[in-house]
Amino acid sequence: MTKHIFVTGGVVSSLGKGLTSASIGLLLERRGLNVRMQKLDPYINVDPGTMSPYQHGEVYVLDDGSETDLDLGHYERFTSGPLSHKSNYTTGRIYQSVIQKERRGEYLGGTVQVIPHVTDEIKSAVLDLGGPDIDVVITELGGTVGDIEGLPFLEAIRQIPLDVGKENCLFIHLTLVPYLKAAREVKTKPTQHSVGLLRQIGIQPDILVVRTERPLGRDNSEKIALFCNVDKNAVIEEMDKEFSIYEVPVGLAEHRIDRLILGKLGVQAAELNIDDWRELMQRIRNPQHEVTIAVVGKYIDHRDAYKSIYESLDHAGFAHQTRVLVKRIEAEEFENQDPEMLLRGVDGLLVPGGFGYRGIEGKIQAIQFARECEIPYFGICLGMQCAVIEFARNVLGLKQANSTEFAADASHPVICMLEEQKEITDKGGTMRLGAQPCRVAEGSRAAEVYQADEVMERHRHRYEFNPEYRTMFAEAGMHATGTSPDNTLVEVVEIPDHPWFVAVQYHPEFKSKPQQPHPLFQGFIKAAIQRRVSRSQFPA
Repeated sequence: MTKHIFVTGGVVSSLGKGLTSASIGLLLERRGLNVRMQKLDPYINVDPGTMSPYQHGEVYVLDDGSETDLDLGHYERFTSGPLSHKSNYTTGRIYQSVIQKERRGEYLGGTVQVIPHVTDEIKSAVLDLGGPDIDVVITELGGTVGDIEGLPFLEAIRQIPLDVGKENCLFIHLTLVPYLKAAREVKTKPTQHSVGLLRQIGIQPDILVVRTERPLGRDNSEKIALFCNVDKNAVIEEMDKEFSIYEVPVGLAEHRIDRLILGKLGVQAAELNIDDWRELMQRIRNPQHEVTIAVVGKYIDHRDAYKSIYESLDHAGFAHQTRVLVKRIEAEEFENQDPEMLLRGVDGLLVPGGFGYRGIEGKIQAIQFARECEIPYFGICLGMQCAVIEFARNVLGLKQANSTEFAADASHPVICMLEEQKEITDKGGTMRLGAQPCRVAEGSRAAEVYQADEVMERHRHRYEFNPEYRTMFAEAGMHATGTSPDNTLVEVVEIPDHPWFVAVQYHPEFKSKPQQPHPLFQGFIKAAIQRRVSRSQFPA
C-alpha cells in the first residue's frame, strides 16, 4: 500500500519546506523506492499563472502545461518521478471542483460544507496520486501552521490516517529555532508553540526538522523532543548551507532521516547510495573557473522570480567545474545609464522571460551592446523577442519594429500574437503552455549542443516571431535554427557569426537538473568561459 508523508511548516515562511521535501524524495528514491511529490497551496487562485512574480516568484510549467508553484521545480531538480496537474492543488482549484460538483447536483441536495465536502476533495487529491506501483507520496503543505487559509488542508491530512491507517502515514514538521545574539543562545519556544498549534488541530508530528543558524546542542534537542512529544532521535537539525542548496540531501542523510522515515513507516528498502551526489558537492566546492553572467530582467528585486534561471546557470557551471557569479540588473537601469558601465566585466548576458512593456527598451539596449561587443548572449522567451526587435531596428533598419504586445499598431510587428490567442479573454491557463516539439537545423549551435534534430521543450507565452519577416532576418544574419515540426513557428534564432548569440522562445530552465544540466545553458556557460579565458590572455 502507498505510504504518505506530509510536510508542514511553522513559525515563519520561506524555511525551505520545498527543498526539504525534495531532498527527502531524493533519499527515498536512492533507496529504490518509487516516489511521487505533491504541493498543496492554500491561496484561492486556481493556479499561480495569473500572479505577479513579486507576489509568488516564478511560475513553474510542467510538460502537461500545468502552471504550478516554484517548489515543483525543486521536486524535478532533485527527484525523477513525473509531475503533472495532480502534483499541485490550490484552495481555488479545490473549491472550483466542489462548486462544479454542487452545480451538477452530485451532493444530492445536501448542504455543501468545508467538512466533509472540501476536506474530502483535498483527500481525494492526495490519495489519487498513490497507486499499486507507488511506494511513497510526499505531500508538502504551503504556508505555516496557524494560517486561516491552511486550516481545511490541515484538517484533511489529519483525517487521512483514519482512512488509510496511521501505520501508512508520517507527519514531518519543519520549524525554526532562532539564535538571539543578545542572549547568546538559541530559542526553542517558537518551535514549541508551532507544534502546539499543530497538536490542537489533531496532528502529532512524528519528525521535527529544525532550521537553525547555530548547532542546537544535545540539551536543546532533548528539550524540543520533550515539549513537542517526539522521539529524541526524531529531532533533525538542518543548519544553513554554506555553499549550495544541493547540500541539503547530504546533510539530512548524515542525520539518517531516511532510515528514521523507513523505520516509522515499516518499509524495507535498499541501502542508501548518494556517492554521485557527494562527488557533485566536491565539484561545487572546488571550481576551476569563475565567470560572471549578467541577468537583465524585469523582476530582479525578487530572487524567486527567476529561480529556475539561476539554478540552471549553476547546473551548467557544475558541468564545467565553474563558479557562476550572477550580476542581477534591472532592465530599466539601461534606459538611464551607459550599457558599457552596467555590463563591464561580464562574461555573458542572459535576458529571461516576462510580460508587459516596462523595461523592454532597457533589455533591447543591453542586447544591442552584447551583440555589437560580441558578449555571449542567451535570450529566453521575452529575451528572444527582444533580441528579434533589437536586430530589426539596428541591423535591418526597421526603426519602428516592435511586438504587438507593446504596440498594437506597430508598423513592423516582428513579434505578433498567435491567431488562436486573439479571441481569448480569460488570462488563466490560456497561453501556449507545456511541452512542444522543436525541430533543430543541422549545423546550428542548437544542434551542436543538443546532439539531436528534434527536442521537446516547455512553453509559456502568447506572442511569436512573425513569419513574414523570416527571410529578411536570415539574409541579414539572424537565422531561425529551431522551428515547430510544420516549420510555421520559430523556436530558436541564432547569429552564426557571433561567439554565442542564441535565443529561444521556450523555457529550457524548466528541464535542467544539477546532474543533467540543460544543453543550451551548458553551451552558454562554455562560451562565457572562453570569453573569460581570452580576456585574461589578451587583456584590452
